[in-house]
Amino acid sequence: MELTRFKVMTFDVVGTLIDFETGVLNAVRGLGGERAAAASDDEIFEPYKRGRDKFYGRSSFAMKDVYLSLATELGFVKDDATAEAFQLAVLRWPAFSDSVEALARLRKNFRLVAMTNADRTAFSGYSDTLGNPFHDSVTCDEARCAKPNPQFFAFNNGRQSAFGFKQSEILHVAQSQHHDIGVAKGLGYTTCWIERRQGQKGFGGTPEPKVLTKPDFHFSSVKQLADAVDMELAAGVKPICAA
Repeated sequence: MELTRFKVMTFDVVGTLIDFETGVLNAVRGLGGERAAAASDDEIFEPYKRGRDKFYGRSSFAMKDVYLSLATELGFVKDDATAEAFQLAVLRWPAFSDSVEALARLRKNFRLVAMTNADRTAFSGYSDTLGNPFHDSVTCDEARCAKPNPQFFAFNNGRQSAFGFKQSEILHVAQSQHHDIGVAKGLGYTTCWIERRQGQKGFGGTPEPKVLTKPDFHFSSVKQLADAVDMELAAGVKPICAA
């Protein structure tokens, strides 16, 4: 199967393009006091995930409660000012080092669509960090649900259909097996797993999937995806749709 047969690439954002794990770890260790500074990644990620499950609201305001939840559980600094600082840090999570350049290359030949559980406020910041590469975007605000809810994918499928694109012309690109790859594959999408934690144990700040789904394409970075597209182009394969 050739990557250049697709017209649209839909991207998960947080975890695939934005390095939220580094953002969470740096903020918790920098804000939470001496015990936080000495905590391991897993010691932080497990209560972080439990906190996010409890406070699953819009990421532009719910994350201060996520911090207070994990800080209470672990005995870190937990005053309101620290929680607000963590919330602000969430809106400034960094991009992975390859994301901006790789997306700029992919944009030359594909329609790029963000599909993110972040709300519109948070996504606006992430999009700016990424160089505003997207032709279209769907956040939890528009879909009124979050992945892995299949309705999120149905919403975007209808939206892209209105622009003249079929589901068969879409490649869904994501890091999370739990939020994206499993459900997308089950719904009949062609999938590309960006395994950002390749070579590392566990699933970090992302929920562990019940089943590991085999994707159609598998890379450890978006750069590798863009490189694979460029190799096809260099071999004379013409893309179906130049966005």
